[in-house]
Amino acid sequence: MKLALFNDFQLGVIVDDVIYEIGSHLFSRFHQGIGFCPMVQLIAEFDTYRPEIEKKLHEYPAYALADVRLRQPVKKPGKIVAAPVNYVSHQKEMKVEHTARGLGFFLKAPSSIIGPNDTIVLPDPNRRFDHELELAFVIGKTAKNVKAENACDYIFGYTGLMDVTLRPDETHHEERCLRKSFDTFTPMGPWIVTKEEIADPNNINMVLTVNGEVRQRVNTKEMICSVTELVEIYSRIMTLEPGDVITTGTPDGVGPIHDGDVVSMEIEGIGSYSVRVSLAPNAAVLR
Repeated sequence: MKLALFNDFQLGVIVDDVIYEIGSHLFSRFHQGIGFCPMVQLIAEFDTYRPEIEKKLHEYPAYALADVRLRQPVKKPGKIVAAPVNYVSHQKEMKVEHTARGLGFFLKAPSSIIGPNDTIVLPDPNRRFDHELELAFVIGKTAKNVKAENACDYIFGYTGLMDVTLRPDETHHEERCLRKSFDTFTPMGPWIVTKEEIADPNNINMVLTVNGEVRQRVNTKEMICSVTELVEIYSRIMTLEPGDVITTGTPDGVGPIHDGDVVSMEIEGIGSYSVRVSLAPNAAVLR
């Protein structure tokens, strides 16, 4: 099943070129205030809602997919947990000693997420900002001290993510969380594909282009820590909750993005989307 948020963050199921709006029917009894995310609500009780969705899908309001605005598939997750240096090729590219197996993880601000066709806003005209192509997955149920062999039971589905990064230089050495948490620095989408539709998340082709030029191309079989190992590592340290986003690291080919660029990514079995890049109108040197 393909699930998306669209327009004013309505919840939809995508079938071919049609999106069916299901949230208003499923969640009409909920107070849908500023913190409410219908996707997280669905994820948390998916086993309950799924039979009804499948039975009544064609009774829900339907829209042409081309006529709606896709949004980030999770409005604002509880947390975004990211794997640092999870491809050997990226380890060599960055000339660093350690990988995700030793470094563990870093966190990105949930407020940094944007959706397809949104805009990455660069805050400083004099610093380097890079694209990073990543497969991400969404946690389906509360996970604590989960072993890798059981981890699939706790995964809801898969999506695509770009980890935009401010690079350190000779005079700037900010922590990872700061460099990766600016507003708009986590494009995500185009939707979530539920786990049963992905035969092997550790064998998926991915590609990222900038203005049509291929910058990154990889198969996830080259990851150092597999999807299930990441669940084991992270759930040992923190409780993972429905709607949390886990992003799995980037391969080599990381490169700079600039004002006016169009960055696109495609993941086999999931889909593709693009975002634009713009310099903030009030951009100033970061200190």
